[in-house]
Amino acid sequence: MVSIDDFGKFETAWCPGCGNHSILKSVKKALVEMELSPHECIFVSGIGQAAKAPHYLKTNVFNGLHGRALPAATGIKLGNPGATVIVQSGDGCNYGEGGNHFLAAIRRNINLTLLVHDNQIYGLTKGQASPTTFMGHKTKAQPRGNPSGPFNPVAVAVAMQANFVARGFAGMMDHLSDLIVQAVRHPGFSLVDILQPCVTFNKVNTFTWYKERCYELKDHDPGNWSQAMELSREWGEKIPLGVMFRGNRPVFEEKLPHPTGEPLYYNIPSKEKIKKVVQSYA
Repeated sequence: MVSIDDFGKFETAWCPGCGNHSILKSVKKALVEMELSPHECIFVSGIGQAAKAPHYLKTNVFNGLHGRALPAATGIKLGNPGATVIVQSGDGCNYGEGGNHFLAAIRRNINLTLLVHDNQIYGLTKGQASPTTFMGHKTKAQPRGNPSGPFNPVAVAVAMQANFVARGFAGMMDHLSDLIVQAVRHPGFSLVDILQPCVTFNKVNTFTWYKERCYELKDHDPGNWSQAMELSREWGEKIPLGVMFRGNRPVFEEKLPHPTGEPLYYNIPSKEKIKKVVQSYA
């Protein structure tokens, strides 16, 4: 029987009131609900305050480069197809430095889950605009206001027909935990974009700001792509939360040859076969 305590208790480096705290609790709750033991999970992260989240879990963790968590997670999943692979990092890491990897992962439809801590700011590097920051938002690095329009990751993922696309909110932990469970259980690439406050560097998108605007989807059919596109573009006075789109494209790794379906390190290579391959280049 898996419990919350199995994933450990750690002192974090996050500010009091940071949305990362409730996201971490939601992740633990989801893992327990799925009865996943610590050794059955592999968390992959990049760089940033959000990317520290797996450091506060007693489980398998690979900490990659800034924006490069998804390619590392792809290699891990292909090397150990039976493992539950979850990527955790921020909006800057995944949609900025890792933007091209984000698009490639959707196209491939690799069977992993991406949890993005989206606070619409770069928190670790002290508050400059991120890809999801509103145009005109004033920061220390953009004192006259952010000159660029925001990237909409949910709309992009739906447009590309990612197999599972959802948006959650750190202030609704039970709802968020349920979204994470659905994302992990759904085959193929799953995105959960998680809105969260940054109490230190983002004074606009506060807990109250989200609470006044976010609403839970009730009667939406996630299989309706056209309706999902409309909902994914809804932002401002009202922000929908929940599963936007659920698809059924073939999973990437199922289209590749794999010797046994077990982790690659279980497979003992044939020296004779290797010798023949090498000799064929002579």
